[in-house]
Amino acid sequence: MKIRKTMESDLDQIMKIYAYARDFMEKTGNPNQWGPTNWPPVSLIRNDIKEGNSYVCTNDEDAVVGTFFFTQGHDIEPTYREITDGTWFGSDAYGVVHRIASDGSEKGVGHFCISWAFEQCGHLRMDTHTDNVIMQNLLEKMGFKRCGIIYVVEDNYPRYAYEKVK
Repeated sequence: MKIRKTMESDLDQIMKIYAYARDFMEKTGNPNQWGPTNWPPVSLIRNDIKEGNSYVCTNDEDAVVGTFFFTQGHDIEPTYREITDGTWFGSDAYGVVHRIASDGSEKGVGHFCISWAFEQCGHLRMDTHTDNVIMQNLLEKMGFKRCGIIYVVEDNYPRYAYEKVK
């Protein structure tokens, strides 16, 4: 597998991946994370591509099998400024992965994408819906620690906040 920046020509495949992910989450006990709002909207993904923060994971045949948002810097995620029931490890620069999804055709896409992002910065923060047990298990298996709870502006559901530092 490889990671590359998303191109505008990838947009249709990415939106198919998100549709698959919404269906998968609903079937595995997580219907509220992206389902009710049909998240993420195409306008947001277009903006991610334009700003250079959208990435795709390709398989050995160069087919797009996964997608995610990644950026890094100081205090880059506004929703992470307020954390309850815990605290972040530190206040130095960090990377953030959001909107990670795969088309289900390859095993290990999520692990591969998160590992790639961590290699870019050595300090990664992520969050996931409290019903997303699959992502929680993956993050904990990869050495992330649950730090507390954050809230996003899109809905009122709490999100578990995770962090991993080299």
